Amino acid sequence: MKKILITGSSGFIGQSLVESLFKLNKPVRGALRSTKSFSPNSQIEYVSIGDISLKTNWENALVGIDCVIHCAGETHRINKIRTDDLKIYQSVNVDGTKQLAEQAAKAGVKRLIFLSSIKVIGENSDNRYNNISLNNQKKYSFTFNNVPNPENYHSVSKFEAEKILWEISVTTGLEVVVVRLPLVYGYGVKGNLMRLMKLINSGIPLPFSLIDNKRSFIGIDNLVDLLICCIDHPKAKGKTFLASDGKDLSTPELIKLIASSMGRKARLFPLPLFMLKFLGSIFGKQKEINRLIGSLNVNIDYTKETLNWTPSVNVKEGIRRMVQGK
Repeated sequence: MKKILITGSSGFIGQSLVESLFKLNKPVRGALRSTKSFSPNSQIEYVSIGDISLKTNWENALVGIDCVIHCAGETHRINKIRTDDLKIYQSVNVDGTKQLAEQAAKAGVKRLIFLSSIKVIGENSDNRYNNISLNNQKKYSFTFNNVPNPENYHSVSKFEAEKILWEISVTTGLEVVVVRLPLVYGYGVKGNLMRLMKLINSGIPLPFSLIDNKRSFIGIDNLVDLLICCIDHPKAKGKTFLASDGKDLSTPELIKLIASSMGRKARLFPLPLFMLKFLGSIFGKQKEINRLIGSLNVNIDYTKETLNWTPSVNVKEGIRRMVQGK
């Protein structure tokens, strides 16, 4: 039976993945920066590897490992972009991934599954912000074979890491699987989605009822199921997959589902989109507003057909689990 190493095993995705594999009686080892601020399950094997960079020594963590699922990485940095952010993304997401893959290949690891970002393809799946007329929009979905167009430090670093992994795969024979993720939600999620839930729970009316967009998400249970499928599936080798729940939501639909799971009624009122964009520019929240009103559709037909996989948890149930816990 294959033994699996999960990097970033104290994080939102990594922790859920380790626990799920353990419950399935899969041999699993969790790699994390330090156990000082994390209380691991005593029945699961964990190793501390320190900071991830080109200098990280993965040797002990990789002993006896057949498959690595690389969840660790530098995610979106909060507040203002600092001049050193590019170096941090480069060090962790690019150099750190390169170091892991090279040492994994040397240690005899057969397969490495890399968690990338859907934003390697782009920030929006429509031309809303490239077209002067908001009434003349061309909406479409991202697919697995779209030409990459990363637009920020995070997505650029993920794309650079993908390219390095393919190069290492060619020279070493290490099997690489790339999974590009949209926003992942679930119980314990943090960031913008947690802030949105707090706003909804507060009962404050939100000016989003006129937003007519579509965005793809993936619940943590569906993501874990997909990643476990990629561990052994023979057709996963050398492929790039897009992930989602298979059902897209508009911002008002997402808010209504969250409110319903809280036992509340969504309080939405209309505000023209140009006013939302104007307020976003005034308060320095352009990116947040663009995400709220823009579309990011993900087509997962290739993932489903190649892996014979279907999301098992529907969006309504996934949102309920996020709000209420299991």
